[in-house]
Amino acid sequence: MPDKIKVLFLCIGNSCRSQMAEGLLRHLAGERFEVESAGTIPCFVQPNAIQVMGELGVDISGQRSKHVQEFQGQSFDYVISLCGENNCHSFIGKAGQSLHWPFSDPISASGTEEKVLGEFRTVRDAIRAKLEEFIADPGSFSSDYGVQ
Repeated sequence: MPDKIKVLFLCIGNSCRSQMAEGLLRHLAGERFEVESAGTIPCFVQPNAIQVMGELGVDISGQRSKHVQEFQGQSFDYVISLCGENNCHSFIGKAGQSLHWPFSDPISASGTEEKVLGEFRTVRDAIRAKLEEFIADPGSFSSDYGVQ
């Protein structure tokens, strides 16, 4: 059996987008992928992210926010930045491919609880759609975001 493909997801807080991506990829194809996530300013996994992932049967409540420095010097096949803005990619290590998939940060949503949860669901579903493409053919994704 070939080695698992190693993936690191990055966002600023490692609280929403990267946590959802980590949980989804592990849930959808964990037998093929070794998955981690980290942030440049980690805080905690957002309860709304835990809730909307639970709606899909994906439990991320045991995941924790990690600083990108925890992975310094490690090698990944893919390092994927999920920030809508380009300022969260600061991985110092080896990345076979460095990708940028810009998703809005659902933490900035405001309004009623249902409206806020709706934004989390929208981002979750967009991440899932992108991951389904990625799982089908990881090799078709090439670096579109430089790593220094």
